[in-house]
Amino acid sequence: MPSALPLGDPAPSDGLLPGQALEGAASRAFGLYVHIPFCAVRCGYCDFNTYTATELGGGASQDAYAGTAVAEVDFAAAVLKTSGLPARPLSTVFFGGGTPTLLPAGDLARILTAAIGAWGLEPGAEVTTEANPDSVTPDSLQLLADAGFTRVSFGMQSAVPHVLKVLDRTHTPSRVPQAVRWAREAGLAVSLDLIYGTPGESLADWRYSLETALSYQPDHISAYALIVEEGTKLAAQIRRGEVPGIDDDDHADKYELADELISAAGLSWYEVSNWSRTPEQACRHNLAYWRGDDWWGIGPGAHSHMGGVRWWNVKHPTAYANRLGSGLSPAAGRETLDSQTRNVERVMLEARLNSGLDISSLGGLGDTGRHAVAGLIADSLIDPVAAFHGSLVLTLKGRLLADAVVRRILPD
Repeated sequence: MPSALPLGDPAPSDGLLPGQALEGAASRAFGLYVHIPFCAVRCGYCDFNTYTATELGGGASQDAYAGTAVAEVDFAAAVLKTSGLPARPLSTVFFGGGTPTLLPAGDLARILTAAIGAWGLEPGAEVTTEANPDSVTPDSLQLLADAGFTRVSFGMQSAVPHVLKVLDRTHTPSRVPQAVRWAREAGLAVSLDLIYGTPGESLADWRYSLETALSYQPDHISAYALIVEEGTKLAAQIRRGEVPGIDDDDHADKYELADELISAAGLSWYEVSNWSRTPEQACRHNLAYWRGDDWWGIGPGAHSHMGGVRWWNVKHPTAYANRLGSGLSPAAGRETLDSQTRNVERVMLEARLNSGLDISSLGGLGDTGRHAVAGLIADSLIDPVAAFHGSLVLTLKGRLLADAVVRRILPD
């Protein structure tokens, strides 16, 4: 089952935001996340808020979903205006899921058009959709590009058939180069998502997947370690001994190989799990998350953030559609973060970026972080030259131990 929503305070039915959300808003980027909760098959490792087509009906069905999402776009625009937030054009839009491209391209274009009508787009704005390689055609990708999409992120995951089978992926490896070619012909930038550490995946398998992905010359690559989430099919298979468990040393070996091969191919890391061919081709939408900018999340279970005010929508698509149909906010709960919590989250996220964390800013959390710097340099976890110039930047070893680095710089 998909993971549970966080605990929080009740969200007001009118969706209006408190004054904290307005403070400094004009200086922050504003993005939109659109959650498309549909999948052809629910992958065994996935605990995202997704549903297959036969599970839903009414306003939550695939046929009606674009209209429901547009209703939240309209609701969001009204809330932001009434709350007094300054009008800001969208700097990024990201359609995620699920598999957004299970919807007709015209439906995705309809949602994007509504968002542009509500807020406008900054010049050169980044507009991304996730896609499975077998859920696109040359025509659908061209329609998306014509509607204003600039980028597609394909869930390749692996180039090895037996690995894709364990992950319950529906595409064949031969489909990926076709999809990449079609996207390029449509004028879209291409990102490939890979997963390493799947049970039964050898280091040679992972090398083959990396080399295959790089042969397509993507603009961007994400490589994520497989995490086994409780309640998923994969967790049950491991518990029953049907597939082997996860090995941390195996993950480390595969991350090091990924960094070696991806870097040799001319892409540079900008976040622990992400590499881009140029700085301009980094995923700006995700960078906005890591830097604490503002975004509104459209869709069931989607999360939003404005100036330290965070809220999340009801999880089930039917409840989501019913609330919007009644003119009510689809938000299930929200929280207002205090300055200490915001600082802690900033450290946790910015420490993962190659742009680094301002060491002087650690003073706001006490002396622990600043005192830890010398030890982190001695342990080869951060770059000594960057530290001398005031930035905490992870080394390769530090990226492998990023969570441990963060624990050392945060107060107990």
